[in-house]
Amino acid sequence: MEGSPPASDRRLILCIAIGQLIGWGTLFSAFPLFGAPIEAELGWTSTEFNAGLTLALLVSGLAAVPAGRWVDRRGGRWMLALGGWGGAALLAAWSQVSSLPAYWAIWAAMGLAQATALWSPAMAVVVAQAREPVRAITGITFITGFTATLFVPLTALLIERLGWREALLVLAGLQAIPGLLALWLLPPDAVRAEAKGSGSFDLGRAMRSPAFLGLAGALAAHAFIGVGLGAHAIPLLRERGLPEASVIALVSLHGPFQVAARLALFALGRRVTMRGVGRLASALVPVAMLALGLAPPEFAWLLIYILAWAVADGLMTIVRAAGVAEILGREGYGAITGALSAVTVLPRTLAPVLIALISEGTWGYGPVPWLLAGLGAFGAACFALAAAQRGR
Repeated sequence: MEGSPPASDRRLILCIAIGQLIGWGTLFSAFPLFGAPIEAELGWTSTEFNAGLTLALLVSGLAAVPAGRWVDRRGGRWMLALGGWGGAALLAAWSQVSSLPAYWAIWAAMGLAQATALWSPAMAVVVAQAREPVRAITGITFITGFTATLFVPLTALLIERLGWREALLVLAGLQAIPGLLALWLLPPDAVRAEAKGSGSFDLGRAMRSPAFLGLAGALAAHAFIGVGLGAHAIPLLRERGLPEASVIALVSLHGPFQVAARLALFALGRRVTMRGVGRLASALVPVAMLALGLAPPEFAWLLIYILAWAVADGLMTIVRAAGVAEILGREGYGAITGALSAVTVLPRTLAPVLIALISEGTWGYGPVPWLLAGLGAFGAACFALAAAQRGR
């Protein structure tokens, strides 16, 4: 069919998309749903429970560069398989936990599973193997955009029907699937190990380049805004005085708008560049935050905010993968994306806490949209710097 990806890319897209859909669903999206039942049974505080995810994010950031180097030099087939199976084993171990130190140890190890099984190494495989990497990545993100839509209600149902321990065992069984897909559908790692240039790549020199620094600033700003809104969008909108149905509707529209933006990008194909897409997406972020701050508390006006933010968020996920290859090249891609992932760990970790402190210190969320708008403008300027370096 005209306009569809090549047959080899369809196989690759199927493997990575299903693997990432399940991986993000079991190792990340499901996490908050276990808080209430675990705290009730084991007597932990919310802070003690959420410290597990914080540990995983920190370890994942530290492991991102070594994982990326491994993919560059030896390929990602076995890394994705073993990382996926490691995540499955850790979910099963979590189901048996009763001690807080053991729980923290499991989630520290989960950071290694996330670093080796989730986004960055998977995208390194796609960039190395796909005939049309941009379209392949866009197709993958179109599918993974439904992760929360599928796994949040599924996990909630499992916990309700089976209890949290048995629910984790079911998720562990599902998490075994990505490893099987990687070994079945991806070519042997020996093909990747012969790729030229991976041994001589100088990551330190690449990280000192204006293009890398611009991308790092843009992605760090976007990570802070995305995670911060993920944690605080609902109470922020409630504080504006919207009816509860309008709050839920606005938040729920983020996913469909995000997927629609990715679908439009897929349809455009080679008619657009990642530099252009990144400029548009990063420019939409401060527009969205200004709309959030200035719009009256009415659904129709705040729809501008959610539309602009969802489109920007959906496109930046693709730019983070394909745009890096277009601006910095494919050589050392795994190590570069690992370094960029490490840069975003601190903003992602601090965003919910800092926004909470601001809202408590100022008796409301009033200053938050303006802070996010400033960060969005900073991110747009940083991306423009990175894209300009490619132009030279």
